[in-house]
Amino acid sequence: MMLTMQEALNQALREEMELDPNVIVLGEDVGAFGGCFGVTQGLHARFGDQRVIDTPIAEATLVGASVGLALAGKRPVCEMMFGDFCLIAMDEITGKMGKWNYMHGGQFEIPVTLRLPIGMQGGAGAEHSQSPQALFINTPGLNIVIPSNAADAKGLFKTAIRGRDPVLFFEHKMLYGVKSEVPESDYTIPFGVANICREGTDITIMATALQVNTALSAAEKLAAEGISTEVIDPRTLYPFDKESLLTSVKKTGRFMMVHEEPVRGGTGAEIGALVAETAFSALKAPIKRVGAPFIPIAQNAYIEQFLIPKEENVIAAARELMK
Repeated sequence: MMLTMQEALNQALREEMELDPNVIVLGEDVGAFGGCFGVTQGLHARFGDQRVIDTPIAEATLVGASVGLALAGKRPVCEMMFGDFCLIAMDEITGKMGKWNYMHGGQFEIPVTLRLPIGMQGGAGAEHSQSPQALFINTPGLNIVIPSNAADAKGLFKTAIRGRDPVLFFEHKMLYGVKSEVPESDYTIPFGVANICREGTDITIMATALQVNTALSAAEKLAAEGISTEVIDPRTLYPFDKESLLTSVKKTGRFMMVHEEPVRGGTGAEIGALVAETAFSALKAPIKRVGAPFIPIAQNAYIEQFLIPKEENVIAAARELMK
Protein backbone atom coordinates (compact mmCIF):
# COMPACT_ATOMS: atom_id res chain seq x y z
CA MET A 1 0.00 0.00 0.00
CA MET A 2 1.09 3.58 -0.65
CA LEU A 3 1.65 5.63 2.51
CA THR A 4 3.32 8.89 3.37
CA MET A 5 6.09 8.74 5.95
CA GLN A 6 3.79 10.46 8.44
CA GLU A 7 1.13 7.80 7.87
CA ALA A 8 3.67 4.97 8.09
CA LEU A 9 5.04 6.21 11.42
CA ASN A 10 1.51 6.68 12.78
CA GLN A 11 0.57 3.17 11.68
CA ALA A 12 3.70 1.65 13.23
CA LEU A 13 3.07 3.44 16.52
CA ARG A 14 -0.57 2.36 16.65
CA GLU A 15 0.34 -1.26 15.91
CA GLU A 16 3.07 -1.35 18.55
CA MET A 17 0.79 0.23 21.16
CA GLU A 18 -1.86 -2.39 20.44
CA LEU A 19 0.74 -5.15 20.63
CA ASP A 20 2.42 -4.04 23.87
CA PRO A 21 0.61 -2.11 26.65
CA ASN A 22 3.99 -0.89 27.94
CA VAL A 23 4.46 1.30 24.85
CA ILE A 24 3.48 4.86 25.74
CA VAL A 25 3.76 8.17 23.92
CA LEU A 26 4.69 11.47 25.50
CA GLY A 27 5.61 14.89 24.23
CA GLU A 28 4.40 18.40 23.49
CA ASP A 29 0.96 18.44 21.80
CA VAL A 30 1.04 14.70 21.03
CA GLY A 31 -2.45 14.15 22.50
CA ALA A 32 -5.72 15.43 21.04
CA PHE A 33 -3.79 17.78 18.73
CA GLY A 34 -2.05 14.79 17.15
CA GLY A 35 1.50 16.09 17.13
CA CYS A 36 3.04 19.09 15.37
CA PHE A 37 3.51 16.99 12.20
CA GLY A 38 0.54 14.66 12.66
CA VAL A 39 2.43 11.49 13.57
CA THR A 40 0.36 10.87 16.73
CA GLN A 41 -3.03 11.64 15.18
CA GLY A 42 -5.84 9.50 16.57
CA LEU A 43 -3.75 7.81 19.23
CA HIS A 44 -5.13 9.81 22.16
CA ALA A 45 -8.72 8.91 21.19
CA ARG A 46 -7.74 5.24 20.86
CA PHE A 47 -5.50 4.78 23.92
CA GLY A 48 -6.41 7.60 26.32
CA ASP A 49 -4.36 10.07 28.32
CA GLN A 50 -2.59 7.42 30.41
CA ARG A 51 -0.72 6.17 27.35
CA VAL A 52 -0.64 9.33 25.18
CA ILE A 53 0.62 12.05 27.47
CA ASP A 54 0.83 15.77 26.71
CA THR A 55 3.76 17.34 28.53
CA PRO A 56 4.85 20.88 29.38
CA ILE A 57 7.42 22.64 27.21
CA ALA A 58 10.33 21.30 29.23
CA GLU A 59 12.55 19.10 27.07
CA ALA A 60 15.06 18.05 29.75
CA THR A 61 12.18 16.94 31.97
CA LEU A 62 10.52 15.18 29.04
CA VAL A 63 13.59 13.06 28.25
CA GLY A 64 14.38 12.49 31.93
CA ALA A 65 10.82 11.26 32.51
CA SER A 66 11.17 8.91 29.54
CA VAL A 67 14.34 7.43 31.01
CA GLY A 68 12.58 6.96 34.35
CA LEU A 69 9.60 5.29 32.68
CA ALA A 70 11.96 2.95 30.81
CA LEU A 71 13.70 2.01 34.06
CA ALA A 72 10.25 1.19 35.46
CA GLY A 73 9.49 -1.24 32.62
CA LYS A 74 7.74 0.98 30.08
CA ARG A 75 8.71 1.56 26.45
CA PRO A 76 8.33 5.31 26.01
CA VAL A 77 8.22 6.94 22.58
CA CYS A 78 9.17 10.52 23.29
CA GLU A 79 8.51 13.24 20.68
CA MET A 80 10.49 16.45 20.47
CA MET A 81 8.37 18.96 18.60
CA PHE A 82 11.52 19.96 16.71
CA GLY A 83 14.74 17.98 16.72
CA ASP A 84 16.67 21.16 17.54
CA PHE A 85 15.18 21.04 21.04
CA CYS A 86 17.31 18.01 21.89
CA LEU A 87 20.03 20.53 22.69
CA ILE A 88 18.04 21.57 25.76
CA ALA A 89 18.11 17.97 27.00
CA MET A 90 21.69 17.02 26.15
CA ASP A 91 22.62 15.74 29.62
CA GLU A 92 19.51 13.56 29.81
CA ILE A 93 20.20 12.16 26.34
CA THR A 94 23.96 11.71 26.41
CA GLY A 95 24.51 11.22 30.13
CA LYS A 96 21.41 9.24 31.11
CA MET A 97 19.84 7.59 28.05
CA GLY A 98 23.13 6.61 26.52
CA LYS A 99 25.18 5.66 29.56
CA TRP A 100 23.14 4.42 32.51
CA ASN A 101 23.07 0.81 31.35
CA TYR A 102 26.88 0.85 31.14
CA MET A 103 27.34 2.79 34.36
CA HIS A 104 25.30 0.25 36.33
CA GLY A 105 26.85 -2.97 35.09
CA GLY A 106 24.14 -3.74 32.56
CA GLN A 107 21.43 -3.98 35.21
CA PHE A 108 19.08 -1.58 33.41
CA GLU A 109 17.53 -1.53 29.97
CA ILE A 110 16.55 1.88 28.64
CA PRO A 111 14.28 1.27 25.63
CA VAL A 112 13.49 4.94 24.93
CA THR A 113 12.75 5.97 21.35
CA LEU A 114 13.29 9.71 20.97
CA ARG A 115 11.64 11.11 17.83
CA LEU A 116 13.43 14.13 16.37
CA PRO A 117 11.96 16.04 13.36
CA ILE A 118 14.87 17.66 11.49
CA GLY A 119 15.67 19.67 8.39
CA MET A 120 14.89 22.91 6.64
CA GLN A 121 11.26 23.59 5.75
CA GLY A 122 9.62 26.87 4.91
CA GLY A 123 11.78 29.35 6.78
CA ALA A 124 11.40 28.01 10.30
CA GLY A 125 14.74 29.59 11.18
CA ALA A 126 17.98 28.67 12.87
CA GLU A 127 16.40 27.19 16.01
CA HIS A 128 13.82 24.97 14.24
CA SER A 129 15.56 23.76 11.08
CA GLN A 130 18.80 22.04 12.08
CA SER A 131 20.02 18.51 11.42
CA PRO A 132 21.96 17.80 14.62
CA GLN A 133 22.61 14.08 14.20
CA ALA A 134 26.39 14.53 13.94
CA LEU A 135 26.41 15.68 17.58
CA PHE A 136 25.46 12.16 18.63
CA ILE A 137 27.76 9.97 16.53
CA ASN A 138 30.37 10.91 19.15
CA THR A 139 28.10 9.70 21.99
CA PRO A 140 28.50 6.02 22.93
CA GLY A 141 25.39 4.10 23.89
CA LEU A 142 22.87 5.59 21.45
CA ASN A 143 21.45 4.03 18.31
CA ILE A 144 20.98 6.64 15.57
CA VAL A 145 18.31 6.07 12.92
CA ILE A 146 17.61 8.31 9.91
CA PRO A 147 15.09 6.91 7.38
CA SER A 148 14.59 8.30 3.87
CA ASN A 149 11.20 6.83 2.94
CA ALA A 150 7.94 5.57 4.42
CA ALA A 151 8.69 1.84 4.21
CA ASP A 152 12.06 2.16 5.93
CA ALA A 153 10.60 4.54 8.52
CA LYS A 154 7.95 2.03 9.56
CA GLY A 155 10.28 -0.97 9.74
CA LEU A 156 13.04 0.90 11.56
CA PHE A 157 10.54 2.50 13.96
CA LYS A 158 9.20 -0.89 14.97
CA THR A 159 12.74 -2.16 15.54
CA ALA A 160 13.43 0.87 17.73
CA ILE A 161 10.30 0.46 19.86
CA ARG A 162 10.83 -3.28 20.37
CA GLY A 163 14.53 -2.98 21.16
CA ARG A 164 16.38 -2.90 24.49
CA ASP A 165 18.48 0.20 23.89
CA PRO A 166 17.88 3.95 23.48
CA VAL A 167 17.29 5.20 19.95
CA LEU A 168 17.45 8.66 18.41
CA PHE A 169 15.02 8.57 15.50
CA PHE A 170 15.64 11.46 13.09
CA GLU A 171 12.77 12.28 10.72
CA HIS A 172 13.20 14.88 7.98
CA LYS A 173 10.19 17.18 7.95
CA MET A 174 10.12 17.39 4.14
CA LEU A 175 9.67 13.60 3.96
CA TYR A 176 6.50 13.42 6.08
CA GLY A 177 4.29 13.95 3.03
CA VAL A 178 6.27 11.77 0.59
CA LYS A 179 4.58 8.48 -0.36
CA SER A 180 6.18 5.11 -1.03
CA GLU A 181 5.09 1.49 -1.13
CA VAL A 182 4.81 0.04 2.38
CA PRO A 183 4.29 -3.71 3.04
CA GLU A 184 0.93 -4.55 4.57
CA SER A 185 2.37 -7.33 6.72
CA ASP A 186 4.09 -6.77 10.05
CA TYR A 187 7.84 -6.29 9.46
CA THR A 188 10.96 -4.82 10.98
CA ILE A 189 14.23 -3.59 9.48
CA PRO A 190 17.41 -4.38 11.41
CA PHE A 191 19.77 -1.62 12.43
CA GLY A 192 23.17 -1.52 10.76
CA VAL A 193 22.03 -2.69 7.32
CA ALA A 194 22.36 -0.11 4.55
CA ASN A 195 20.13 0.04 1.48
CA ILE A 196 21.78 0.03 -1.95
CA CYS A 197 19.23 2.30 -3.65
CA ARG A 198 20.95 2.30 -7.03
CA GLU A 199 23.89 0.30 -8.34
CA GLY A 200 26.74 1.91 -10.24
CA THR A 201 30.40 1.54 -11.15
CA ASP A 202 31.98 5.02 -11.27
CA ILE A 203 31.05 6.87 -8.06
CA THR A 204 29.69 5.83 -4.65
CA ILE A 205 27.33 8.37 -3.11
CA MET A 206 26.16 7.87 0.46
CA ALA A 207 23.25 10.15 1.35
CA THR A 208 20.89 10.50 4.30
CA ALA A 209 17.22 11.44 4.78
CA LEU A 210 15.88 13.86 2.14
CA GLN A 211 19.22 13.92 0.37
CA VAL A 212 18.81 10.29 -0.69
CA ASN A 213 16.16 11.56 -3.13
CA THR A 214 18.49 14.35 -4.23
CA ALA A 215 21.28 11.86 -4.89
CA LEU A 216 19.01 9.51 -6.83
CA SER A 217 17.72 12.36 -8.98
CA ALA A 218 21.28 13.50 -9.66
CA ALA A 219 22.27 9.91 -10.53
CA GLU A 220 19.65 9.84 -13.26
CA LYS A 221 21.08 13.01 -14.84
CA LEU A 222 24.64 11.75 -14.48
CA ALA A 223 23.73 8.50 -16.23
CA ALA A 224 22.81 10.54 -19.30
CA GLU A 225 26.41 11.84 -19.26
CA GLY A 226 27.80 8.32 -19.04
CA ILE A 227 28.61 8.49 -15.31
CA SER A 228 27.39 5.44 -13.39
CA THR A 229 26.57 6.27 -9.76
CA GLU A 230 25.91 3.92 -6.87
CA VAL A 231 23.63 5.46 -4.21
CA ILE A 232 23.64 4.09 -0.66
CA ASP A 233 21.28 4.99 2.16
CA PRO A 234 22.89 3.97 5.48
CA ARG A 235 19.48 4.04 7.25
CA THR A 236 21.30 4.00 10.60
CA LEU A 237 24.39 6.02 11.52
CA TYR A 238 24.96 3.78 14.53
CA PRO A 239 25.24 0.90 14.16
CA PHE A 240 26.79 1.64 10.78
CA ASP A 241 27.08 -0.72 7.82
CA LYS A 242 30.69 -0.07 6.88
CA GLU A 243 30.97 -3.32 4.91
CA SER A 244 28.41 -2.24 2.29
CA LEU A 245 30.04 1.17 1.96
CA LEU A 246 33.60 -0.13 1.65
CA THR A 247 32.60 -2.82 -0.84
CA SER A 248 31.05 -0.13 -3.00
CA VAL A 249 33.99 2.28 -2.72
CA LYS A 250 36.45 -0.46 -3.62
CA LYS A 251 34.35 -1.13 -6.72
CA THR A 252 33.92 2.49 -7.87
CA GLY A 253 37.10 4.11 -6.54
CA ARG A 254 35.31 7.39 -5.81
CA PHE A 255 33.26 8.52 -2.79
CA MET A 256 30.88 11.37 -2.10
CA MET A 257 28.82 12.04 1.05
CA VAL A 258 25.63 14.10 0.74
CA HIS A 259 23.68 15.40 3.72
CA GLU A 260 21.80 18.51 4.85
CA GLU A 261 24.03 19.03 7.88
CA PRO A 262 26.85 21.55 7.57
CA VAL A 263 29.84 20.02 5.81
CA ARG A 264 32.10 21.11 8.68
CA GLY A 265 31.88 18.43 11.37
CA GLY A 266 28.92 16.67 9.74
CA THR A 267 28.46 12.91 9.63
CA GLY A 268 30.23 12.97 6.27
CA ALA A 269 33.44 13.91 8.07
CA GLU A 270 33.38 10.72 10.16
CA ILE A 271 32.27 8.51 7.28
CA GLY A 272 34.82 10.09 4.94
CA ALA A 273 37.55 9.42 7.51
CA LEU A 274 36.45 5.79 7.66
CA VAL A 275 36.79 5.50 3.88
CA ALA A 276 40.20 7.19 3.93
CA GLU A 277 41.48 4.89 6.67
CA THR A 278 40.21 1.62 5.25
CA ALA A 279 39.93 2.05 1.47
CA PHE A 280 42.52 4.70 0.63
CA SER A 281 44.38 2.52 -1.87
CA ALA A 282 41.14 2.05 -3.84
CA LEU A 283 40.45 5.78 -4.25
CA LYS A 284 41.01 7.34 -7.67
CA ALA A 285 40.10 10.85 -6.50
CA PRO A 286 39.78 12.83 -3.26
CA ILE A 287 36.67 12.31 -1.15
CA LYS A 288 33.87 14.84 -1.76
CA ARG A 289 31.36 16.16 0.79
CA VAL A 290 28.18 17.99 -0.20
CA GLY A 291 26.18 19.68 2.55
CA ALA A 292 25.01 22.97 3.98
CA PRO A 293 27.39 25.90 4.55
CA PHE A 294 28.70 26.56 8.06
CA ILE A 295 26.27 29.36 8.95
CA PRO A 296 23.04 29.60 10.98
CA ILE A 297 20.01 28.61 8.91
CA ALA A 298 18.19 31.58 7.42
CA GLN A 299 14.75 32.62 8.68
CA ASN A 300 13.83 33.82 5.20
CA ALA A 301 12.36 30.94 3.19
CA TYR A 302 13.87 32.24 -0.05
CA ILE A 303 17.40 32.51 1.35
CA GLU A 304 16.97 29.12 3.05
CA GLN A 305 16.82 27.46 -0.37
CA PHE A 306 20.44 28.44 -1.05
CA LEU A 307 21.55 26.47 2.02
CA ILE A 308 19.92 23.16 1.05
CA PRO A 309 22.11 20.82 -1.05
CA LYS A 310 20.58 20.52 -4.50
CA GLU A 311 20.81 18.12 -7.41
CA GLU A 312 23.09 20.51 -9.28
CA ASN A 313 25.55 20.53 -6.35
CA VAL A 314 25.78 16.74 -6.45
CA ILE A 315 26.20 16.73 -10.23
CA ALA A 316 28.98 19.31 -10.09
CA ALA A 317 30.82 17.35 -7.40
CA ALA A 318 30.46 14.15 -9.42
CA ARG A 319 31.93 15.77 -12.50
CA GLU A 320 34.93 16.91 -10.46
CA LEU A 321 35.42 13.39 -9.13
CA MET A 322 35.52 12.05 -12.69
CA LYS A 323 38.19 14.47 -13.89
